[in-house]
Amino acid sequence: MQARTGSSTYDATYAAWQRDPEGYWAEVAAGIDWDRAPERIFDPASGPYGRWFPDARLNTCHNAVDRHVAAGRGGQPAIIWDSPMTGRCETITYNALLGRVARLAGALAARGVTAGDRVVIYMPMVPEAAIAMLACARLGAVHSVVFGGFAAAELAARIADARPKVILAASCGLEPGRVVAYKPLLDAAIALSPHKPDAVLVWQREQAPAELVAGRDEDWAAAEAAAAPAGCVPVAATDPLYILYTSGTTGKPKGVVRDNGGHAVALRNSMAMLYGIGPGDVMFTASDVGWVVGHSYIVYAPLLTGATTVLFEGKPVGTPDAGTFWRVCAQHGVKAMFTAPTAIRAIKRDDPEGRLLAQHDLSKLEALFLAGERCDPPTAEWCAAMLRKPVIDHWWQTETGWCITGNFRGLGLFPARYGSGGKPAPGYDVAALDEAGHRLPRGQSGTLAIRLPLPPGCLPTLWQADDRFRESYLATFPGWYNTSDAGVVDEEGYVSVMARTDDIINVAGHRLSTGAMEEVLASHPDVAECAVVGVKDSLKGQVPLGLVVLKSGVAKEEAAICRELVGLVRDRIGPVAAFKDAKVVPRLPKTRSGKILRATLRKIADGEDYVVPPTIDDPAILGEMEGTLKGVVR
Repeated sequence: MQARTGSSTYDATYAAWQRDPEGYWAEVAAGIDWDRAPERIFDPASGPYGRWFPDARLNTCHNAVDRHVAAGRGGQPAIIWDSPMTGRCETITYNALLGRVARLAGALAARGVTAGDRVVIYMPMVPEAAIAMLACARLGAVHSVVFGGFAAAELAARIADARPKVILAASCGLEPGRVVAYKPLLDAAIALSPHKPDAVLVWQREQAPAELVAGRDEDWAAAEAAAAPAGCVPVAATDPLYILYTSGTTGKPKGVVRDNGGHAVALRNSMAMLYGIGPGDVMFTASDVGWVVGHSYIVYAPLLTGATTVLFEGKPVGTPDAGTFWRVCAQHGVKAMFTAPTAIRAIKRDDPEGRLLAQHDLSKLEALFLAGERCDPPTAEWCAAMLRKPVIDHWWQTETGWCITGNFRGLGLFPARYGSGGKPAPGYDVAALDEAGHRLPRGQSGTLAIRLPLPPGCLPTLWQADDRFRESYLATFPGWYNTSDAGVVDEEGYVSVMARTDDIINVAGHRLSTGAMEEVLASHPDVAECAVVGVKDSLKGQVPLGLVVLKSGVAKEEAAICRELVGLVRDRIGPVAAFKDAKVVPRLPKTRSGKILRATLRKIADGEDYVVPPTIDDPAILGEMEGTLKGVVR
């Protein structure tokens, strides 16, 4: 049931999955090396909705590294590190990757890390980030990568929840024009967290070496060099590989769990089926290892396939210009590229005529994939016209780990429909539901949901929070996974995602909680109440806007308070929140029961038509909001 050609192959493959889901996944699972092959494919009685490959055992690192060396392909490039931030470009073969991963795994084992222990990774886009992930997988330890842009309080919350035995961190990260010191943020996070790690290994970067805390911190390079190589530890397919924290509607992060077996099966299958990538091909995913896209398609999926992955430390513009992505593709012979629509919009803004693009030989590039947020049709059309290659928008989430919908190069591409994320991947039964949980007719908008069970590779639960998992994803529509995205499935099966149905906004492909930002704003001593809504932005898709009501008697200048609020969010959540705009308002629109009408506020800010909610306490306030929010849309 793998890559074939012809326009009907998608329909035939999807129908084969529908007829016999377990048979489909049993066949796909044959592409993985198992220490104990699965005899049972799915157990509906385990976990909140069931578990895949419950009797199987494997090691993910073996599948991503060792088996390619054993097959005689150790001299092939595994990782190409391209860093315009440092002016360096390095190639790491599978042989070299195996040596480094085994030694770092040995260093972790020497510090007491065993199967099931957690390790937090706080790294920029350097090869050591991928090496750290694979070293944890080698031992059966559970890694949790935290994006380097998160502030100390956010990092502390993740340390407190994951309770890592060891933390692996770099001394700094690099942004255009500045060096971001990570170690002070890490030290502050450890001080804030009730849980303390046994050890911290620090990868010293020459741009900002860090002071080490005696008795806790060690030099990573020295520890790795002194360690004896460690072998692969087989684990249950249902054992967790990693925890990736995503914003929660309560402000408390949700620890998305990814298991070893389903993850390996689904990601390896997706490479040929969706991206058209096989062993030896080069894939460039312009993301960060702190996000799910980086986990899946910078590190694990390319290496599980035996492909070459480009790990890029730079920006789509400014390092040095809007042609940098195309330079990377040409220089390294990239076959498929994957980035966020935000990046393409930034490139289009700086190079609208495609002059920088035209300077590079992109003959080996076969397709560009976009995800992380809905791609507006003009951006996709511009990119397709410039590249003269397929531009494929596909929809997935942190929780799913791979695409829910897409257009499948290994199954024969169907006609592109810009504005849609494509059709469901085999494994997903996607529908738009009404408020009662009934499947709506094709073409009608509703809440997008996936019929249970979710396919392999998707989250089986949240970290030590089965009840929260059920409440967050399964309780609204029994028998379905609630994506919290609103959209439509049309007559031909194309799925279009239009908006979020909860308080998560999508800023440049990063899912961020407005509730968490509201908690920060509410902590300001002059703020009585507040609301944060996501408003349209031509570059980032959405950006947060804070609306605050001040306490009576506050005499401070409103502009000064707004500056303080922006600084608070930057300090407590981090620059990644892109929170740059706060406005003081005399009051907020509410229902008679006191609920702030955030969805109505968003429509007003975006200049959309809205209906006055029947439950509103005072309809006159909406006119006041129109005056306040006029001209907010970027």
